[in-house]
Amino acid sequence: MRTAVLLPPGCLFSQAQPNSMETVVRTLLTSGTAHETRVFCSQGADDHNAPGVVVLPRHGRQNALIAALRDFQPDLIEHHQQVKQALAVSSHFPDAAHLLYRHNALKPARHLFDRWRYAARFGRMDGFIFVSVAERDAFARTYPRLADRAHALPNAIDAAPWLASPDDRLPVIAFAGRAMPEKGLDVLCAALPAVLDAHPDWRAVLMLNDWDRHSAWAAPHLAPLERYGARVAVLRSAPLSQVRDQMKTAAIALTPSVWDEPFGLTAVEAHAAGAALISSGRGGLREASGDHALYVNDITPESLAAAMERLINHPDERLALAHAGQRHVVATHTPQQRSAELEQIRKTVLLSRRRLAA
Repeated sequence: MRTAVLLPPGCLFSQAQPNSMETVVRTLLTSGTAHETRVFCSQGADDHNAPGVVVLPRHGRQNALIAALRDFQPDLIEHHQQVKQALAVSSHFPDAAHLLYRHNALKPARHLFDRWRYAARFGRMDGFIFVSVAERDAFARTYPRLADRAHALPNAIDAAPWLASPDDRLPVIAFAGRAMPEKGLDVLCAALPAVLDAHPDWRAVLMLNDWDRHSAWAAPHLAPLERYGARVAVLRSAPLSQVRDQMKTAAIALTPSVWDEPFGLTAVEAHAAGAALISSGRGGLREASGDHALYVNDITPESLAAAMERLINHPDERLALAHAGQRHVVATHTPQQRSAELEQIRKTVLLSRRRLAA
């Protein structure tokens, strides 16, 4: 089976500075079967470090993509994230199976006409992958006629590079995520002063991805923390290796998302790194962490501060939570298991497509 993995425009598939979607693609790619697979990404990185990568120019990208796909002649085209690109490409390859792989929530319909329009677009896809059962079920409720095409594939993690003992940790509170409102960064910034004032031996590190896109919103929320000097480190669009190193030493990590996270890869990474996790549990976050996070239902400065206080003041609970979370991730979210599940989904979609065409 020849599989084309199409990343959206702007995705460079850099190993050093990937976005979360690229991390998932790379993890599944390197743990997959021997079937021929090519990854199509945009020009701009020279550290792909993976087989079968096809680089597309910035100018004339769409024409180059179509030409490269015609040269490859895939049996299945796996469209990551972007519906617009999926629809444009699918019209050129009617004999291939088309699988839409969504890493976040689909845009909700505002009214009945929107729902009809979106259903018509999605109907051109042979299958869908969502990164949590929560997202798959939400899609199935909205588009029941397409429910049998929807599959859940929780994100995998190559835990080995993240693993560190939970027993030897620094008094550090860590946050890693995009510098945007949905991630709860503003609430965390408002919660930190009370904790830092009460515990002068503790520090915080905020690792903010996509800084250039979200700095105008994020900067005012960070400004009140400047009075703490070096006790609050802000890493802007740091490489993955630096994020990993920081998380492997932090005692506490947070995923205080105020929206329904499709899955929560940063939560899984924090668990693997050995940090005790405080989570909002929204969307797929509970599927990521299971029973091994301290969940805060209402994300407010007061509730986050109380959760941090609890784990700081109860080190035995913090340590037990960190160990349990790490064991859970290592046993549950393995690349080998997820790659096998992805392969089965691809085969199912391809066979269904061929039966309809026969």
